[in-house]
Amino acid sequence: MTAPIRENLSGLDLRAEIERLRKERNAVILAHYYQKPEIQDLADFVGDSLELSRKAAETDADVIAFCGVKFMAETAKILSPQKTVILPDMDAGCSLEDSCPPEQFKRFREQHPDHIALTYINCSAAVKALSDIIVTSSSAETIISQIPESQKIIFGPDRHLGGYLNRKFGREMLLWPGVCIVHEAFSETELLKLKAQHPDAPVAAHPECPPHIVDHADYVGSTSGILQFAKSFPGDTLIVATEPHIIHQMELALPEKTFIGAPGADGNCNCNICPYMALNTMEKLYLALRDLKPQIEMDEDLRLAARKSLDRMLDMASGTVGKGDLGRA
Repeated sequence: MTAPIRENLSGLDLRAEIERLRKERNAVILAHYYQKPEIQDLADFVGDSLELSRKAAETDADVIAFCGVKFMAETAKILSPQKTVILPDMDAGCSLEDSCPPEQFKRFREQHPDHIALTYINCSAAVKALSDIIVTSSSAETIISQIPESQKIIFGPDRHLGGYLNRKFGREMLLWPGVCIVHEAFSETELLKLKAQHPDAPVAAHPECPPHIVDHADYVGSTSGILQFAKSFPGDTLIVATEPHIIHQMELALPEKTFIGAPGADGNCNCNICPYMALNTMEKLYLALRDLKPQIEMDEDLRLAARKSLDRMLDMASGTVGKGDLGRA
């Protein structure tokens, strides 16, 4: 665990200090959609994990301050090894990453040598290095449609996303049993009550949600996809079944519309707020920029191995890989 902040920062104008350090460090600040609004508002880019890493790689910044979780900052380092990558709180992990320890995943792969590993980006760099193709929630459908039905597949670590893809494409991928604790927390009973209160409101759900939530959705897609759906659906009210901080971007873009977060078990709990994302604060971002730590460091052999599976995803998402090139990495 990282040590708690012991400095008294109460007299500082944190936003002004972050702006000053951003210029001094030639830093780019990235914020995932699940970050608190005050962090989203000062970021150079707000988006999903891969989109942010790619944008950072395209900048001339020397420092990437990634306000997200550890696997996202690792992905930024994989794509931008020459840049200093800092994460405000190194304890900002992910329940999906935690569910899939590299040594267990390696043994699982060895037990199924005729399977390729199609692995969700929500995993450690070490698991990426053990994988053949990485997918995001936005690229998974495009990529799986290019893999011959005869090819056996391991999909991990999210069994709900994998199950959704199995049902949609008629596949029988072997699923690793991980789940996202945020998307697992939504209540079908409470969602049905909310739908009854707003009968004309569609439901947009992330595919990390379990089937009993996805089955009630009018749109299923990634964080970026849900945001685009919010901008395009013709009504004035939308029920959103993903981490609720994305609603901040919806309200900024569409102040005339109403967005309602899907409820948890008791109808109004905060159990669908990601506790890992919440570890990043303005204070920790200021200290990270000031001290250039915590830093993401990675062995070069590991980085290159993880980069290979990411590159294959990028190639397949753009349609530049043929079906004959889909063997194990």
